[in-house]
Amino acid sequence: MPDIQHIFISNTDIKLEAEYYQPKNEKIKTSILICHPHPLYGGDMHNNVVSSIFNKFIENHKTTLRFNFRAVGNSTGSHTNGEGEISDVKACVDYLIKNLKIDSILICGYSYGTAIGCSIVSYSSKIIGFIAISFPWDFMGQKYKILSQTDKPKLFLQGNRDTLAHYDKFLGHYNDYNEPKKFDIIDGADHFYWGYENQVAEKVYNFYSSIK
Repeated sequence: MPDIQHIFISNTDIKLEAEYYQPKNEKIKTSILICHPHPLYGGDMHNNVVSSIFNKFIENHKTTLRFNFRAVGNSTGSHTNGEGEISDVKACVDYLIKNLKIDSILICGYSYGTAIGCSIVSYSSKIIGFIAISFPWDFMGQKYKILSQTDKPKLFLQGNRDTLAHYDKFLGHYNDYNEPKKFDIIDGADHFYWGYENQVAEKVYNFYSSIK
């Protein structure tokens, strides 16, 4: 059984529930940080897509952390429509760097977690890039598109049946981002990726392997 640690990460007066895996004797200290979908629509760190990615990295003996935003699961605090949640991701980055001595971090967000997580890509030089799964640009607003602009490597994943992160608007948004960037369309998948979780996890892992 993998040694998954259940921890709490402090963000001022808030405690964020998290799960963390680090293989023994790992020489390359790179971690992926996974951000879950919208808390007000049932999103948490045990979401099907988040869990598939988390498990994929554990199976391959790679360091990974997933967490619950404030007011989700056993995390304390109240939902703040973005500002507080951005600080939650920053707190997780700080924890990885300061407490766990991680040298580089790849952000991976899904839906709301993409908008929030990818917005801190410039927060630290140790963040090496991001993976954006179903970035809800039109739902979340222009602010998150601006904050997530970066010259670091980026992968955008999108289902071609997604009507929440609108597939028909995907390329228009994608084209606004700086290089280096890649995208991958998952044929048949809608916003929730039921039945496509393994494909998503595989693409995430392959991108991680290409840039770490």
